[in-house]
Amino acid sequence: MSSSATSPLAQATGPASRRSRTVVIALCWGLVLLDGIDTFIYGSVLPKMLGGHSLGLTPDTAGTIGSYANFGMLLGTILSGMASNWIGRRVTVFVSVAIFTLATLGTGWSQSSGQFGFFRFVCGFGLGALLPIAISYGMEFTSRGRRALATGIIMTAHQTGGALAPLIALWLVDDHGWRTAFIASALPALILLPIAFKLLPESPTNLLTRGRRADAELLATAYGTELAEPKADRKDKLDALKNLFRNRQWSTTLCFWLTSFAGLLLVYGVGQWLPKIMVDLGYDTGDSLLFSTFLNVGGICGMLIAGRTADRIGPRKVVIAWFVLTSVFVYLMGVQMSVGLLYAVVFFAGLLLFSGQTMVYATVGTHHNDEDRPTALGWVSGMGRFGAIFGPWIGGALLEAGHADIGFTMYACAALFGAVMMTAAALTIKARTAARV
Repeated sequence: MSSSATSPLAQATGPASRRSRTVVIALCWGLVLLDGIDTFIYGSVLPKMLGGHSLGLTPDTAGTIGSYANFGMLLGTILSGMASNWIGRRVTVFVSVAIFTLATLGTGWSQSSGQFGFFRFVCGFGLGALLPIAISYGMEFTSRGRRALATGIIMTAHQTGGALAPLIALWLVDDHGWRTAFIASALPALILLPIAFKLLPESPTNLLTRGRRADAELLATAYGTELAEPKADRKDKLDALKNLFRNRQWSTTLCFWLTSFAGLLLVYGVGQWLPKIMVDLGYDTGDSLLFSTFLNVGGICGMLIAGRTADRIGPRKVVIAWFVLTSVFVYLMGVQMSVGLLYAVVFFAGLLLFSGQTMVYATVGTHHNDEDRPTALGWVSGMGRFGAIFGPWIGGALLEAGHADIGFTMYACAALFGAVMMTAAALTIKARTAARV
């Protein structure tokens, strides 16, 4: 879908406007950092919880609880895009952060596996709701030719959180118990959320589609953003969702969803179970946690490389190439080798794995116009959450059955499936374009 015609308004490009847009990106980065820490802290404390039989957890029940969190993310991502169109993106951001922060505190205070699973579900709802809106903010407050890079930059925060979570676990869990890791993960939000509340603006596009033209033009001028005229007065609140299926768009949408399914299966399956699988394969517990840090540091580097590459050659091509290479490096993670060489393999797997999925979001975001983008991103992330649910579950089932050795092979196959689905999406777009000529 092509974007709406751009208004001549809001083309300010002075230093003040650039600084204002940078503040928006920085705030989104900080909020997504909180999201990343709270997402990955569970996998980081899991070996200690399982080793101490905390709350009666087994590998199977731990995998199930991981799936609860991802089912919450599924609901959060699907609903957040539509909710942001109705009540505003700014409010949606603050509510989502408040939800996952309070739920993470609740997780640390849980007294039973049932309470623990409930709070992880609620936490997942808030975590899932934030990401599509943060990415939409990044794309809207960035020039058109740098939107994939903006997406990558914001998502480096998620991987930074993933890199910090194992370090928090190493710092706190042995001396103070696993509960302190969850509580420490939630506390930074008490500082950042008031700052974001003061400085984060509403989306000018969102204001325009809700009939607040004067406010939209004022904000667009202040931030030097492109203000796209809405295609029509949308009285149907589900119009953005329906646009995902109109005019033979359904085939592309389905392929996007399946690609996201494969990508999030990888992200959450490998992310949650990497430390435990490495322990079961005979590596030291400290090395196993540091493998997670190396995986996420690789992810940070990959976001920047993939973002810049995607802005030059297109995000679809990057997704296909990255997923094929991911399958190779994830498979190699299960091959016996020296610890030093394995650190390098894990780093490159992270470089490709996380940024490949992020470029799925960049592909969808650039494919849809400003009005439909939050809904499209919410649904592609939401449908992908079925993979995020299946990934941790199948990892737990394999560990419970004593088959840790084939876990990475399964995840490598998922990466190949993602590459095939994005190739199919590209073909559907090409066919639809040719039909219009």
